[in-house]
Amino acid sequence: MYVKIGLSGLPGVGKTTTLIRTIKMLEEEGFIVGGMITEEVKEGNRRVGFYVLDWANQRREIFAHRDFESRYRVGPYGVNIEVLEEVGVKALEEAMEKADVIVIDEVGKMEVESKKFVAVVREILEMDKHMILTLHKKSRNPLLQEIRRRDDIRMLEVTPINRNLLPFKIVKLIKGE
Repeated sequence: MYVKIGLSGLPGVGKTTTLIRTIKMLEEEGFIVGGMITEEVKEGNRRVGFYVLDWANQRREIFAHRDFESRYRVGPYGVNIEVLEEVGVKALEEAMEKADVIVIDEVGKMEVESKKFVAVVREILEMDKHMILTLHKKSRNPLLQEIRRRDDIRMLEVTPINRNLLPFKIVKLIKGE
């Protein structure tokens, strides 16, 4: 049985941190984890953009930044779709072939600007593989609504109270315990 988990929660609650802790625990258990992670780019204490990271090879590039000129803008950020596809989508495609667990962090407003990203996420959702996705809590994007409506995805909300315990719970679910 394959476990598909969606992590949602308010911005800044620790979805990515929870996911990375979970990945490290899964890897300690011998699972091969692949996919993409998004991380904040900070200057001092100010968020100025986002990296996309290929978990398998740790390649990391900035795909959204306050200073980027782009026809794709989400809030104050210009989004470089080419970088997202070159690093993130490629990481997901490789994970589809090689990983036991596919991680997608995050299915959010910036990422869904890429048609390739949306297509590969839909393809992964149909696969018989374990997966963990993080989702923007309030987005009305059709892909996010589609994910939330699926009955094969177990939605878990990350909160300040449960975020330290969730990785243990998710690992147990994936191990079938």
